[in-house]
Amino acid sequence: MPANKYALLRYRIIDRCISNRSFPTKEDLRSACEEALYGSDGENISISTIEKDIWAMRNESELGYYAPIAYHRDQRGYYYEEDDYSINEVSLNEEDLEAIRFATNTLIQFRDLPLFKQFDQAIGKIADRLSVAPDLDTSGVESFMQFESTPSTKGSHHLAPLLNAIKEKKKVELKYQKFSDSTSTQYLLNPYLLKEYRNRWYLLAWDENKESIRTFGCDRIVEVKVSERTYSEINFNSEEYFKHAIGITVIDDSPPIKVVFKCSEILASYLNSQPLHASQKVESINGEHSVTLNVLVTFELVQWLQGFTDEVTVIEPLHLRDKLSEKLVKAAKKYN
Repeated sequence: MPANKYALLRYRIIDRCISNRSFPTKEDLRSACEEALYGSDGENISISTIEKDIWAMRNESELGYYAPIAYHRDQRGYYYEEDDYSINEVSLNEEDLEAIRFATNTLIQFRDLPLFKQFDQAIGKIADRLSVAPDLDTSGVESFMQFESTPSTKGSHHLAPLLNAIKEKKKVELKYQKFSDSTSTQYLLNPYLLKEYRNRWYLLAWDENKESIRTFGCDRIVEVKVSERTYSEINFNSEEYFKHAIGITVIDDSPPIKVVFKCSEILASYLNSQPLHASQKVESINGEHSVTLNVLVTFELVQWLQGFTDEVTVIEPLHLRDKLSEKLVKAAKKYN
């Protein structure tokens, strides 16, 4: 069972006492822990607690110290059998190191985004400690593992002020320009969430004029002004909000519908290994494969289906089937 915070503090006090090479007795260790943790408040630490602590430091696998604590009969006190040992210098095992290397290199790919630059030094320290190149060079790892590139996208400099506004529940004035518009529009918003989708960042916020939650692509934000005005607590649950969505689009107040399509055997295998949505059900009967979803019919769903037009046949709903049919006819005309 993991140690509580007081046990961890006692381990450090015991470690410091033993490291001083003064051969402390159990009573010395008990007294030092009691004084450091409770002072003159009257709290007591028993000798049996110290005995358990020494055993844990020697043997507890979850701590990972395996401290070489020994008892010196002549000096009648405890010492470390290994010179310069300290629990502060304990090495992680190779499995731990590999997991942290993996996480570190995952973080490295975001280092060019302004929001993450504040963590660059911390990541560098971890990388240096784990013998990953101090300059965050991942060429060694990339020879056998390559992470998806996350380029610095337009609008990424807005992430930090938006994140702070969300944390502090401050209203923001947003100047926003859609791809389809030549001019920008002003919005007064209560920012709720920053969400990444396919290497693009999006802001979800409450639009006071429309009285609804809106989604804004950060690459289309022209200007952000964080107001000193705050907004009250919100009733927004991101998991519930995106429960029936594929991608970033949510159609306000629209219920999910049943979507069924037939697909090739290879695509069925692909979807079994990486589901398109949590509601997905794949059935294979007599060599035919069908997929059922309970989702919102959004731009992202239509885009995904278009990407597999030669492997997918939409069965229902009919309006989705018709929409895809129209798009395929238009696309075919371009090549005829």
